[in-house]
Amino acid sequence: MTVETPTRFSPLSDRRDDFAQLPAGLTVRELPFLTQLTLRTEPGGPAAASVEACLGITLPGPVRAESSGDVEALWMGPDEWLLVAPEGGRHDLLTRLRSAIGDEDFATVTDVSAQRTTLDLSGHLVRTVLTQGCAIDLDPRATPAGSCPTTLLGQAPVTLVVREDGASAVRLLVRASFASYVADWLLDACTEYRGGTG
Repeated sequence: MTVETPTRFSPLSDRRDDFAQLPAGLTVRELPFLTQLTLRTEPGGPAAASVEACLGITLPGPVRAESSGDVEALWMGPDEWLLVAPEGGRHDLLTRLRSAIGDEDFATVTDVSAQRTTLDLSGHLVRTVLTQGCAIDLDPRATPAGSCPTTLLGQAPVTLVVREDGASAVRLLVRASFASYVADWLLDACTEYRGGTG
């Protein structure tokens, strides 16, 4: 018996042409099918130590991200992390983590890959554009590379991962239901920079 794999559609697959019209100082591309797993465990506890050993990563403290290989751990709360990895390795990563956690009373890992899409932003206009609708101070002294605050962009909740100092490269993790709104917001925020040198 053959089991058909369901067709997956990214929330912003129809916006690529729109993103191509952005000014030269801002590049936006969607990374739609990243593996995203929510880890809940006691910080510093046995399950956390097992996960760290399994991944070769230190689970980060408040509003920070750490990476090892192709897995990135984002702090989401006092006992919660979002583990982000490339598409395709979800089953293997989930299996490894559940094996590492074992039977610990307070430790769970949940696949939440379908909840969000990711927008990868780069260019010298990133910080300028985002500050129009984000209350987070994106000055590198306040949010250096490795910061991952959860905030609002316009009216949409996002997790903003700063990948380079000066916020010239960030990723926005946004729930699929807000993805179109965020795309529209970014396009609108760039209106004054179109047609110029950016």
